[in-house]
Amino acid sequence: MLTSLSIKNYALIDNLQVNFNNGLTIITGETGAGKSILLGGLSLVLGKRADLSNVKDASIKCVIEATFDVANYDLKSLFKEEDLDYEPLTIVRREILPSGKSRAFINDTPVNLDSLQTLGEHLLDIHSQHQTLQLTNDDFQFQVIDALADNAKLLSEYSNQLSIYKSLKRELTQLQEQKNEFTKELDYNLFLLKELEAAKLEDDDLETLEEEYETLNNIEEIKDKLSASYQLLSNEDIGVISNLTELKNQFAKISEYSANYKAIFERINSSLIELDDVFSEIETAQDQLEDDPNRLEVVNAKLQVLHNLMQKHIVSNVSELISIRENLKEKVSVTENMDTQIVAIEKKLKTIEQQLNQLAKDIHKTRENAIPTLTEQLEAILGSLGMPNAKFKVELKLVDKFLLNGKDELSFLFSANKGGQFNELKKAASGGELSRIMLAIKSILSKYTQLPTIMFDEIDTGVSGEISNKMGSIMQQMSKTMQVFTITHLPQIASKGDTHFKVFKEDVDEVTQTQLKKLTSEERIVEIAQMLGGATLSDSALEHAKQLLN
Repeated sequence: MLTSLSIKNYALIDNLQVNFNNGLTIITGETGAGKSILLGGLSLVLGKRADLSNVKDASIKCVIEATFDVANYDLKSLFKEEDLDYEPLTIVRREILPSGKSRAFINDTPVNLDSLQTLGEHLLDIHSQHQTLQLTNDDFQFQVIDALADNAKLLSEYSNQLSIYKSLKRELTQLQEQKNEFTKELDYNLFLLKELEAAKLEDDDLETLEEEYETLNNIEEIKDKLSASYQLLSNEDIGVISNLTELKNQFAKISEYSANYKAIFERINSSLIELDDVFSEIETAQDQLEDDPNRLEVVNAKLQVLHNLMQKHIVSNVSELISIRENLKEKVSVTENMDTQIVAIEKKLKTIEQQLNQLAKDIHKTRENAIPTLTEQLEAILGSLGMPNAKFKVELKLVDKFLLNGKDELSFLFSANKGGQFNELKKAASGGELSRIMLAIKSILSKYTQLPTIMFDEIDTGVSGEISNKMGSIMQQMSKTMQVFTITHLPQIASKGDTHFKVFKEDVDEVTQTQLKKLTSEERIVEIAQMLGGATLSDSALEHAKQLLN
């Protein structure tokens, strides 16, 4: 229940602090006195978006703080889910800074608006005049019937399965689209892959083949040059090795005479060793050199294949061709494996469809079972509210598609007159009738939900006299099991309250401010008398007010 409310620097409120009790709390005041300001402040605490224009003095921050006694309500698990410290007396605070930014806190822990709204839904239900129109909304109608059917667990399971189902559906659609696209390319990709695999590509292929081609293509010249080189090195008379050996021998004789000669000798010796190696390599090259026209054709053909492939795939080296080959392998493999993936997803979907269908049937059955309870209780309450011939009907139809909350289509139908035809609420009920229907539904829901506090904002619109008296009695009855606030302009309802607050404006230092005052017994008599007969009090109005209060 809401135990206290503090509002600072909001709209026409400078500083307001008020404590509340359990039971039925009445709030009255003249039109424009500021009742909507109280609702606006509470709405901010419950997660409504902040607006700097509502701040009284934009140079300082606005603070709205509400304290809720949640000790008797099973909210510990919710606090744990939201990662909040649980306190039996929970304090919710909202701040609007001069910069326009807002902050929210639950038990001094900073939270985002989503967390604030989630907790707010379990603390306080503000029923505005606009909310009466929700009666004609499918979502609200499902909320009503599901509350009576106790469908929370079933709906949660259904929602989780539906989320998985939709995700798998999207995945299946994407795979099928990819498969169609890849299948179109599969034949061409297989052709390209076979072409690249036939080339038996290796990273150094191009360089090796080009070198071999140059050798084979110029073999006669190479033979001649190698032979000439061999002769230049090995000829006994004029060969370089023979002459260099003689040079070495000459310097060997004088190398001991000076360090300079010895250095020259060592250099000649090194050159000779190097020439011997070169000579050996030339001999080996001559032995290995073979004139093979067939091999030349093979090498030339393979080079032509490589150059054609590089030109075809617009690359400059074999490494890039190898990369393309591997990508094609992957594409072909993915395409060929897609059927397996699709079958696996379809199998999962079939299983989840079965689960969803069963859950939807269970939800439909519990809703069907709850409908008579709703219609009987609703018609009984409406009868006491001056609508003895009112008839209420709930149409529930199972459809062949998965909807957000089952497979049902739901419609609340209403007939106000005896023998009248049923029609949709928005077409069949007047404003005053909608108010009474909404109060009746809220009264019924209060028996099935754990909501600790409800606030009615002029739910008595369009009614008067004895009907308003009955509406007040219903709210009074509701307040025995929950905290009820009602903002009203009807004295019959105002007289039913356990506590009565008056909203009024007053000028303080030439500045208009909204105030909230808890009325004494005598002040209540005066307030209700003025609601009955206007600002000028009469003895009859005062007497009537006393009778209503008694």
